[in-house]
Amino acid sequence: MAGRPDRALSTEAGAGGAPAVSGAGGLRLLANGSLRGVGQVLFQDNRLSALLFLAGLAVAAPLAAAATVLGSFVGTAFAQWLQADRAALRSGLFGFNGALVALALALFLRPSPLAWACVVLAAALSSIVTAAMTRWLARHELPALTAPFVLTTLCVFLATAHFGRLPTTAIMPTASLPQAATVEGVVTAATLLDASVRGIGQVFFQDHRLAGALIAAGLLLASRAAFFAAVTGAVLGALVAWVMGAPEPDIRAGLYGFNSVLVAVALASALRPCTVRNFAWAVLAAAVTPFAYAAITAAFAPLGVPALTLPFVLVTWLFLSASRQLPANDAGPASA
Repeated sequence: MAGRPDRALSTEAGAGGAPAVSGAGGLRLLANGSLRGVGQVLFQDNRLSALLFLAGLAVAAPLAAAATVLGSFVGTAFAQWLQADRAALRSGLFGFNGALVALALALFLRPSPLAWACVVLAAALSSIVTAAMTRWLARHELPALTAPFVLTTLCVFLATAHFGRLPTTAIMPTASLPQAATVEGVVTAATLLDASVRGIGQVFFQDHRLAGALIAAGLLLASRAAFFAAVTGAVLGALVAWVMGAPEPDIRAGLYGFNSVLVAVALASALRPCTVRNFAWAVLAAAVTPFAYAAITAAFAPLGVPALTLPFVLVTWLFLSASRQLPANDAGPASA
């Protein structure tokens, strides 16, 4: 089930499985699911990979690592309390959206007891959103992916406009009307090399080379196919952004790469069998993703909120749906 969180959840949720255990077994289940939830951010049901991901976060921002662990724990614990399917809990399927929610809120909200209370509440609610979206999307045979994270986090971000005790940090985009773009900076080989590493780190919101390298190492430990797909996605995102004239600082920071990383891993490794045809399909999707990122970023500019992983979600849904209508690309789900 590694690397296929939403497909597994869609088949298990509501399947009438045994309720989560309690006592010492419940604590082991919670600890295991919380750690694997961190790995499932990049589709990896692997505890050692999750530890490397957390090591990358800790090197760049210890607070971000703590928030990620907290979010995965809360999301998993809340789902366990609601007696979610045991196999889904064990694999971290209720943890990864909570981890991302907590990480994003910890970065974009100014630290305060109230802000941390919102982190916990939002991480818990992400499990409800995950269960609901999985059920809604099952009829279309689509995974929820990180859509619960995007929906929950954007709701909190937009609510801050009316909540005076939830100020945002300086990294939150400033609300403005989109303006005509100009080519900014010179993209060099060093820019593309930086972007390929930072693009992987930006999956966890980290503009840090060592963080990106450790997260990439975690992927390589779990799956060579996922690692190769992630690197390909990061490079493609940067190359497309460069050709289209995106600002060099944004390219270098990996902002045009991290959604492509997720798309490539999903379509080339996690949700479909690893074949040459599927890899080519994933490459096409990853190349399209920077356009989706630019479009959604422009659309969200008047709201003053980031695109997060919405480009990844929409592009992946699009290509999964299209593949089922195009026989040459309907490879079905990845094998167990």
